[in-house]
Formats: sequence, C-alpha cells, structure tokens
Amino acid sequence: MLRFLSFLVFIFASGTAAQAFHSLELKNGATVQGELVLERADSVYVDLGYQLLEVPKSAVAQVQGVDASSGGLPQLSSRADTLYQVADARGDQTIRDWVDELGEAVALIQTPTGLGSGFIIHQDGYVVTNDHVIAGEHRISITVFKEGSHEMSKVTYDNVRIVATSSELDLALLKIESEHADPFVTVPLAAVDEGLREGQTVFAIGSPLGLDRTVSEGIISVANRVINGRLYLQTTTQINPGNSGGPLFNLKGEVVGVNNMKIAAVGAEGLGFSISSGILKSFIDNRDAYAFDPRNPNAGFRYLSPPKVK
Repeated sequence: MLRFLSFLVFIFASGTAAQAFHSLELKNGATVQGELVLERADSVYVDLGYQLLEVPKSAVAQVQGVDASSGGLPQLSSRADTLYQVADARGDQTIRDWVDELGEAVALIQTPTGLGSGFIIHQDGYVVTNDHVIAGEHRISITVFKEGSHEMSKVTYDNVRIVATSSELDLALLKIESEHADPFVTVPLAAVDEGLREGQTVFAIGSPLGLDRTVSEGIISVANRVINGRLYLQTTTQINPGNSGGPLFNLKGEVVGVNNMKIAAVGAEGLGFSISSGILKSFIDNRDAYAFDPRNPNAGFRYLSPPKVK
C-alpha cells in the first residue's frame, strides 16, 4: 500500500513544486513523498495533498528533503546505522504537552543496591543511563510506564543486557532483551550544533528517591561548566538521587543532556549538572570502544570469598 501511495504522491509533487516535500525511505525499500506536518513519539504524519498519512517511526529508515529551497525541513533525521534519532525544525511546546508525549520513553532503572533513571533511544529497547547507576551490578531491571486508553500500566523488564559503559564519561548503554511485540517509544537527541543558551528553559523527567514520573523545570545556568575535567551543563532544574541517568529536555522535546549529579551543601540550591547530548552521541557512536566485558572482575559479577583454612 505504501508503494502505491508513493507513486501517487510523486505525480502530485511533480505538478506542485512550490510546496515543501520530504522523502521518507522505508525499511522495506519503499519511498513516500509528501510534506511532513507533524511528528509524535512513535509516528510521523505526511500530507499527501488530499489526505494525511500516518507512518510509524519503526518503518522509517531515513528522511530527506526533496525541495530544500522552499524552506521546508524534515521533522525527523535518522540513519539506519545509528541507535538514536536527531529531530530538526521541531516547534516548541508546553512542558505539559511534552510530558504526555515523551513520558513513556523515560524509564526507572533498578539494581539490588539502588535505582536511577534512563531513557529509550531506539525502538528495539536500547536505553541510556549513568554508569554509576549500574556500576558493580549485573542484575538490572527497567520499568516503563505505558499510557493506555483508560489507565497507566507499569511494565518491568528483568532481562537487561549491558552493551557499553564508561566510568570516565559516567554513561552506560543498556539493551532490553524482550519478546516485546511493539516497538518501544523513543526520544530524539538534540543536534550537536543546536547550541544551548544561558537562560534557556529545560525540564527533567525521572524518578528522584524512587518517585517515578517526576517532572521538574529549570533553566540552563551555564552551558559549559568544567568539573573534575568533565564538561557539564549546569542547570537550576531540580536533580536528586534517582534522577541520575534521566533525560534533560528542551522545549522542542529533544534530549539536551543526561542528568548526572547535584551539589549538596549547606546553603547550596539549584546546582544541578547534566552530560551534554554531544558527549552522549560520541559515546553511542563509539560504543564498540566502551563495550562491556563480563570477564572483568569489576564489571558487576560478585565473587564469593574463598573458605578460610583453620
């Protein structure tokens, strides 16, 4: 059906070059051409001129502009060889609207010794969090909060694999190993050249102290703060234990940072820090260099002490 529609839209586009069109290359080899008018968490909507076509993100391999001179820009930009999506030319929305759209992609991460937050970047179940959330552990569970038509349900996945981790960057990439039939809801990462400004509004979704689905709002205080040799985003957004590994969003619904830590001292308030999306993308793109090695005795497997000789 999509092949047939792409043929019709191609004929339509040929006679209306004044409009902005985009080409969606699908994973099955088909192509759909039309104007991208809306993007949601799990689908994009293409204006065919006579009707609106909903295309699942899970079926899209790449989005390209057909007539860039007309000023139209694709809402979604991704490559088949990446584990994340970068959204371009998205409009601002209220935090309330984004929470409804992105909340299902933010997860609670638990280990036998603690908990944290994370977010899903790929429909197959790849999840980003902090290294210190899962360091020294190999039993990890991830809980996703799914919105139903009448109620919200908690779905917990206990079969979680560590794909890559870096204590130096304090980032970890996990994979939910599940027979989950439907693709996971994902969040896009902000473009590296997007540029954050001091005073820009941002918000976090996470599980501080285990209080899942908690939303907090703030601004970017400093876009490039160096602490102990690491580069951070400094923000007034409330970040508490349990927020670690969760996403920091801008008002376009893009992840600009991974919440990492706060300064807790007498008289200190509003001093939270996040790892920028640029560092995160470099970590994911070079994940083979940070590949998890289960043979490493520091990798989370616990060894019993040998029996004492009396």
